[in-house]
Amino acid sequence: MERVLGIGGYFMRAADPVALGAWYRECLGLDADEYGLWQQGAGLTVFATFESETDYFGSRAQQTMLNFRVRDLDAMLAQLRAKGADVAEETQDMEGVGLFGWVTDPEGNRVELWQPA
Repeated sequence: MERVLGIGGYFMRAADPVALGAWYRECLGLDADEYGLWQQGAGLTVFATFESETDYFGSRAQQTMLNFRVRDLDAMLAQLRAKGADVAEETQDMEGVGLFGWVTDPEGNRVELWQPA
């Protein structure tokens, strides 16, 4: 059986694709090139499905949620707040898994930030 090797991309609709791409570069430090190519750091990637009625993604209209691994969640959340980003007040500490926080991008997409344990 052939198997996938990893995630090759994540694509998003946007009212203003240029501005949204700039937000991800400027606020999250995603150093993607002009074609969107980005060499991510080695680490785990979680693929999980959720019940259709979940509130975990924020808006029910949002069908998927992007999760980024971060080195220091508190520092990342402080950086986002300093840039005026819509950062959720709550964080979650999942024993043995890590720390989680959330930010909503300018197009209304909730993004999860994960500092692995």
